[in-house]
Amino acid sequence: MRLAVVTQIPPESTQQALGYPSLFLLVAIGALVPVVPTGALVSSAAVVALHQTAPFSLLVVFAVAAFAAFLGDVALYWLGRRGMHSKNGSRWLEALRDRAPEERLEQAQAKLKDHGVLVLVLSRLVPAGRIPVMLACLLAKMPLRRFARGDIPACLAWALTYQLIGILGGSLFKEPWEGVVVAVVLTLLVSLAPAAWRKVRRAHA
Repeated sequence: MRLAVVTQIPPESTQQALGYPSLFLLVAIGALVPVVPTGALVSSAAVVALHQTAPFSLLVVFAVAAFAAFLGDVALYWLGRRGMHSKNGSRWLEALRDRAPEERLEQAQAKLKDHGVLVLVLSRLVPAGRIPVMLACLLAKMPLRRFARGDIPACLAWALTYQLIGILGGSLFKEPWEGVVVAVVLTLLVSLAPAAWRKVRRAHA
């Protein structure tokens, strides 16, 4: 009897049961350890949700991605503050410093001074912009609660942007895997374009 019940579970339901927790964990880990391409994960999940018949699949992907990103950001900021107040520092704080070039950090500090927590929204949308701004907030001794308030719209805008990339890629093809490939390529192009442009400008400077 139990076997019959298991075999009657629709594949789509199984995908959702496994996919949403996996998306949450990977995005949260990617926020803590900024090496996981979380934008590509969200875009790929949006492609799969677009081809599902279950209602509100895209909304669930959006909510899961935004919430996971927010928790990851807050956890990383808390660890960074903890490192600043400890005598020997923190490996998380050192990791933030290593990933924030001096030039980018100075720009982030200037923007934070001019625009306050609103700069967090832009930092989430600009590739490699999150860490310098987060470090600027740490150096400015921004309270965790204020950082969290500013990070909420940042994570919402980030999740929506990469979900739209996934919807764009997924709407072009009938097969989900084709849309996933296109979404990943688009996400990588968006992520690599600013760095490539900076290298071109330096080469011609």
